[in-house]
Amino acid sequence: MNNVDRFIINLDQALRTLVPGSTVASRPNPAASTEPVELDAVDSKHAAGLMRINHTGEVCAQALYQGQALTAKLPDVRDSMEQAAMEEVDHLNWCESRLEELNSRPSLLNPLWYGMSFGIGALAGLAGDKWSLGFVAETEKQVCRHLDDHMAKLPDDDTHSRSILQQMKIDEGKHATAAIEAGGTELPQPVKQAMNLMAEVMKATVYRI
Repeated sequence: MNNVDRFIINLDQALRTLVPGSTVASRPNPAASTEPVELDAVDSKHAAGLMRINHTGEVCAQALYQGQALTAKLPDVRDSMEQAAMEEVDHLNWCESRLEELNSRPSLLNPLWYGMSFGIGALAGLAGDKWSLGFVAETEKQVCRHLDDHMAKLPDDDTHSRSILQQMKIDEGKHATAAIEAGGTELPQPVKQAMNLMAEVMKATVYRI
C-alpha cells in the first residue's frame, strides 16, 4: 500500500472509533450472561462516569495501535499491532453498549484523546519495534490496574459493567504478555510515570465530560 492508501485506512479507522454506533463486536457481550439490575440515579450516574472512562481508554488504545502500526519497521510487528486494534474493537463496542443502557454517552473529548494517542503511538513506533512493544506492554499493565480499581468502585449491584471489565482485563493481560514475548523492552521509570500521569488527567476529565 502507498501513503494515500494508509491515510484512507487510518481515517476510516478513526471515524469508526469516534462515531457512536460504528463498531461491531466479534464476540458476545459478557454482560449478556448476567441479569440486568436497575440502579438508582446516583449509582447509574457514577457507573456511567466509570464506563465513559473505559470507553475513552479503548478509543486511546485504537489510536495507539494504529499509530504504532503506521510507523512499525517489521511487518510482523505491524501485523501484531493491527490485530490487537481489531481485538480492542470488542471492548469499544461493549463499553458503548453499556453507556447506552445507563442512558449516557461517550466523552465529548474523544477526538482530542484519539489525536494525542495516535501521535504518541506513531512516536513509539519510530523509536523502534522493541520500544514500541514495550510501550504496549506497559500500557496494558497500567490498564489492568485501572480496571481493577474501577471494578472495586462500581456499585455492588452493577454486574453488567463488572462482567465487561473482567473480560477486558483478561484480554489486556494477554496483549501485555504477547508484547513482552515478541521482544518488548521495559520502559524507563520516568516514561512510565508520564504515562500514568496522562492517564490520570484523562480519567479526571472524561468522568464528567
